[in-house]
Amino acid sequence: MEILERIRSYADHLKQELLAIYYAYQNPGTGILPKIIIFITLGYALSPIDLIPDFIPVLGYLDDLIIIPALISLSLKLIPKKIMDASREKAQKEPLPLKDKWFFAIFFILIWLVLFFILATTLYKNYRH
Repeated sequence: MEILERIRSYADHLKQELLAIYYAYQNPGTGILPKIIIFITLGYALSPIDLIPDFIPVLGYLDDLIIIPALISLSLKLIPKKIMDASREKAQKEPLPLKDKWFFAIFFILIWLVLFFILATTLYKNYRH
């Protein structure tokens, strides 16, 4: 049971960091490159569609175990410490109930559909002969 508790604690910590990153994104002092990386991080973490589907054995959870923490880590390295400290404090005081935000899911599904359409169109144009 100790392993499950550690995993649960780590998952809670990642959720808290995602919220803090979201608040750092809203801060006007955050630069453009960190905002781009934060947008990608939040988009991937909150997207209902994974790069590697979860039903694929072992590889399906690879993104949840490696890609998301790596994106969070990269985002944290790019955000100035002062802004990140303020964002963490705000995340502690003002939790954001993402379950009530259906537009996040709709927004990311639309992004995936647009990307799929662009990919399909490009492949069709390049390989139709």
